[in-house]
Amino acid sequence: MTLDDVLARIEPVDPGAQRAARLRQERLTKPPGSLGRLEELSIQLAGIFQTERPTIRGKAIIVAAADHGVVAQGVTGYPQEVTEQMVLNFLAGGAAINVMARAAGVGLTVVDAGVAAPLPEHPGLRVVDVGRGTADMTQGPAMSREQAEECVRAGITFALEAAENGADVIGAGEMGIGNTTASSAITATLTGRPPNETTSRGTGRDEQELAHKTAVVERALEVNRPGPADGMDVLSKVGGFEIGVLAGVALGGALARRVVVLDGFVSTAAGLIAHSLCPKVTGYVVASHLSVEPGHRIALEHMGLRPLLDLEMRLGEGTGAVLVMSLIEAAAACLSEMATFAEAGVSGGESEEAE
Repeated sequence: MTLDDVLARIEPVDPGAQRAARLRQERLTKPPGSLGRLEELSIQLAGIFQTERPTIRGKAIIVAAADHGVVAQGVTGYPQEVTEQMVLNFLAGGAAINVMARAAGVGLTVVDAGVAAPLPEHPGLRVVDVGRGTADMTQGPAMSREQAEECVRAGITFALEAAENGADVIGAGEMGIGNTTASSAITATLTGRPPNETTSRGTGRDEQELAHKTAVVERALEVNRPGPADGMDVLSKVGGFEIGVLAGVALGGALARRVVVLDGFVSTAAGLIAHSLCPKVTGYVVASHLSVEPGHRIALEHMGLRPLLDLEMRLGEGTGAVLVMSLIEAAAACLSEMATFAEAGVSGGESEEAE
């Protein structure tokens, strides 16, 4: 299946199922609207799964890791080898995402989308063989268009596999030293906001270092001039391999009619790429939390997404996405399993049911 085939086959969420879910919400044994945004979330789930009583079977998180050539410009306080070291930590089960995924019963898939250092073979590691890190985007395109498309197609495959293995909720997580710089450039291009608004401190930058990082993003955009109407052009010129994979995860999740949960700034930049390729994707997307990165809010607002949590997190790895999966389960369960006024014999909702 080509990328064009995937984009053509993604359907909008089901408005009929959403109307039925909204009516059911009004008849449940509670004051209307009393569950707040959980009710909105449950109606979104109904549209995704095409039923007024959605259920969640399995949950998965796909964590893609890759390196970025732009780190040569001094945009981060961590050395590039941390990407490799953290992937090994993921595989050993010792990172925050491992702990949270185990606690929440979420299956974890780790993807080497282009880590600079060769990683040892491991049964828990999936490999996308596109290159050992992107090129320095201040000197030219981060990758070729062919590499970008290969990453996106790989992400689609991972999402479809997760769905086939029983995951109804699929999260997108990442790891990559330098990837907030790429995300800043993507967000500036696709939202039309200037880099000084989309560029973040990342790994604890001070004011002078932040100004330098912003200048690096501005230079990358000037050198490459990515076209905001072409998501693949943006990805190839100023993106990252792991961002491409996660854009594919969003597309594949929508194709399979599954819930796609975005994590923080980098994951959401991938969501922006997917949205630019197919705006219908956002009907399947849940924004897990609001990162402290300023570009994250800008990216979410551009897609019309409201995060469910605000915990001042900025770790990445998919940690925020995993935290929200329990809320998704609760929203589905309340809509599907709570009794109506008539079923429970509770006064107060009879007139609404009669209508």
